[in-house]
Parts: sequence; C-alpha cells; structure tokens
Amino acid sequence: MTILVAYAPRPEGQAALEKGLEIAERRNEHLIVVNAGPGGDKEDLSVADARDAERVQTLLANSGLNAEFKQFVRGQSAVSEIEALVDSLPVSLLVIGLRKRSALGKLILGSVAQDILLSVSCPVLAVKA
Repeated sequence: MTILVAYAPRPEGQAALEKGLEIAERRNEHLIVVNAGPGGDKEDLSVADARDAERVQTLLANSGLNAEFKQFVRGQSAVSEIEALVDSLPVSLLVIGLRKRSALGKLILGSVAQDILLSVSCPVLAVKA
C-alpha cells in the first residue's frame, strides 16, 4: 500500500510531510509526496520551487523509506492531480495540511482541503502546522 502526502511549500505542507514520513515508517509502506498546481502565467505559491523540491527529495532519500517526490504543473488543479493518483494507486492514506482561514475566505476562495475530502475514495488525515 501507499501513503500519499499532498505537499505545499508552507508550514501546513511541512506538517503533512512530517506526519506522512512518520506513518510510512511505522507501517512500512511506500510514500509518495505530491506537489501540484495548474501552472500558467500567474505565480502559484502552492507549487514548490526548485530549491524546495530538492530539499524534499533529499529528505526522502535520507529517510531510508521507499519514497518518491512527484511534481505536476500541467494545467490541472491540485485536487484533480491528487484524485488521479488516489484512483490509480493502492493508497491506504492521504495526508493533507490544513491552514486556518476565515469563513469569508473559505466562501470566496473555496477550500482545497474540503474539495479533497469530498472527492477522494481513501481515508484522509488532516494535520495542522
């Protein structure tokens, strides 16, 4: 089975990564850390830059786990990319990070975490930074 971590270069993404590493080690499962965003002309702060991606890859390589980092910036939303991975892999758990947002912020901008919770077919663990 596979532990899937939805990673963004923010404190809540780091918290999800750390929890995913802990659970994958405890369960002796494959770990996939995914970072995704639609890309395009506008800067997307949820997409890891080269330095951060390298840092995550080094962390995974030094963990001693069967782990890999995947980054998708190909015009699809992070939710779509995560759904596709959950549907194509034997995912036992998806780990996501949560950030505090106001009710108005959620209403206007929506919530990626909520979209993930409502759309994937596997258990989801949500962690705070």
